Amino acid sequence: MRSYGQYCGLARSLEVVGDRWNLLIVRELLIAPTRYRDLIEGLPGIATNLLADRLRDLEAAGVVERRLTGVGSVVEYALTPWGAELRQPVESLIRWSTPLMVRGPADDDSFRPGWLALALPALLDTRVEVRLSATVGLEIGDSPLQLRTTSSGFEVGPHDGRELDASVRADPAYILGLAAGAFTLSDARAFGLVEIDGDESVVRTVFAA
Repeated sequence: MRSYGQYCGLARSLEVVGDRWNLLIVRELLIAPTRYRDLIEGLPGIATNLLADRLRDLEAAGVVERRLTGVGSVVEYALTPWGAELRQPVESLIRWSTPLMVRGPADDDSFRPGWLALALPALLDTRVEVRLSATVGLEIGDSPLQLRTTSSGFEVGPHDGRELDASVRADPAYILGLAAGAFTLSDARAFGLVEIDGDESVVRTVFAA
């Protein structure tokens, strides 16, 4: 592991997670413990040998651990308790990225709806006070998601079949923009950027929009 040779907390942290792909591996594991082949799918563009190297470095540093789980003792990767403390700085970086994200993706950008499981709570938890129990469907691509308000904040995951209070159809950039408070729901609807089925007042409350 390369050293900056500086007795500084930021330098020490970057020695562990500053290499290319490391924080994106952490992103995947903050969403859920994951098998190696699922990590490959969640990190489009990474070479398999590079992923193996990065996982080995993160494991040696005490950020990541391997677990045996399920039938056949399948190996999955998970964050250690110390590694899980990266949630707060990662969520802060997601919030910091808002001016970059609302511009929309580049033509060759990859996107996985599952990444919203980390991004939306990071954006909403700091600006929206949960005032009702609600489930909002998010129709993005071929993988419908649900955004739930809970007593501890917001949760995003695959739609589990429960009844939805409302559904939102929009490109990821507009969902993220709503969650970040970058524009209002009225503006988005006026320009045809967002479509809503069900109780619009629930959507306005959940997104404070």
